This record gives sequence, structure tokens and C-alpha cells, in this order.
Amino acid sequence: MTKILALLLFVGCATAAAGQQVRFTIDPKASLAWWEMNPNLSHLWATTCTEDPAWQPGEGHSVSYAVDYLTRHEASPTKMSDTARIPLYPRRVVRSLCTPAVSGEVVVGDTASWRDVRGHVAIDSKALRTGLDFRDAYARKAIYGSDQFPEIRLQLDSLVEVQERGDTIRGKAYGILEVRGVKLPITVRVRGTREGGGLRIQGKTWIPAAHLVNTFGVSGYALGMSVGLKAWKELWMGIDVVARPQASAS
Repeated sequence: MTKILALLLFVGCATAAAGQQVRFTIDPKASLAWWEMNPNLSHLWATTCTEDPAWQPGEGHSVSYAVDYLTRHEASPTKMSDTARIPLYPRRVVRSLCTPAVSGEVVVGDTASWRDVRGHVAIDSKALRTGLDFRDAYARKAIYGSDQFPEIRLQLDSLVEVQERGDTIRGKAYGILEVRGVKLPITVRVRGTREGGGLRIQGKTWIPAAHLVNTFGVSGYALGMSVGLKAWKELWMGIDVVARPQASAS
């Protein structure tokens, strides 16, 4: 059985025949996106799903966000994080409780192979939250440019180096990241498992923090001294989405 057929069986599409196109749609209420600066300065991380019980805000948060000091992780204002532990507060269990902010689809053009996999993800930039209201409002205006560029987009062009181990499939996705209208070729490590009643796809990647200014045109003045003094080294970004197969047209 090919890997793609195993995956389709895995998510409940046991009747799909080899060579048949299959389209998966992202479920916004069960999906999220996130970013985290490295080093995180004890407060620089964000999510589109603050409703997730595993997530916590950084230091200096607004009173509307709760902190569980029994499960709180150590965050350093200067020390680089172990990249295997980014994000600091990953989602543990899929729950359909997120404010809808992530949409998109993944299309498998040929269920006999992985060579024709493509798709796109759109993230509502206004929905990203760090846990400090005035910082988030400032980011929407000065960093994301949400009024002019309401979405952050990820286009998936191909999937390679696919490995299947038990109920987990891993691979490397090539595509285009679009931020503030600027497109950048990017590679994303992805992981697929069966969870939340569909296919849970987790992926993350990073860019040098300087790309915010040099590539995406964010004002260095707006970012302040942290970029100028090179206190920010890496910007990590990721998705944790649930994709559900669409019913075939009759």
C-alpha cells in the first residue's frame, strides 16, 4: 500500500482509489498558527488560539490572560532556546475551541504518490496574540500591517523526503511564505498524525530576525532597539491545523 493510501485510510478515506485526487480542507476552529522569537526575551511568542489550555502568555501580560505557575516553563530574556522545544507552549490535545483564524486546503493530485501535493494556508494576522493587549495592537499596526495586509499566507508547492513510521508521516514541504505582500521561498518540516477527527498537520520553520526589516519591510524604528542591537536572532513560525477530507462530488 502506498503512503498516500495509508494516509487516506488513516483519516477515513478508505474508498479512495489510487490515482484519485483528494482535497482536504482546514477546520478553522480546530486549527492555529503561532510565532516565537529566539531568544524569546520572556514574552515574545504568540498564537491565534489563546483558548488552548496548554498556552500561556509571557511576562507583562494583560489581566485578561491567566498564567498557571505550576506548569509554567522557564523563559530566558537572553538565552537562545533549544529549537526542538519551540514553541514554548505547544498544543497537547486538539480541541475545536479556537477563534477561527486559519483557513486553507491541501490537495493530493495523485493518491498513488506524493509527487503532486499542493495547498495553501491563510492566517488572519489580527488574530495573533502575545497576551499583552497594547503590544498586540501595536503589532497589528506597525509590524503585521494588518489593515493593508490582513493575511499571512503559506503556499505549499511540493512535499519531499516523506517518511512513514507507525501512525506518523513526516516530510519536507517547499513553498512560498507571504508576509506584508512580500513572498519568500521557504522550507517547512511537517508532521501528520490522525487526531481531532481528521489529519493533524504540524509544521514549523524559521527565518533570521533581520528578515523582518531587510526582506519584509518592517520599520526598524517600529521594532526598536532589539533588532538594531541584534538581540533577536531567529523568528520561528508554525502551524498546527486539522484538515478534513472533502466529500467526493457525486
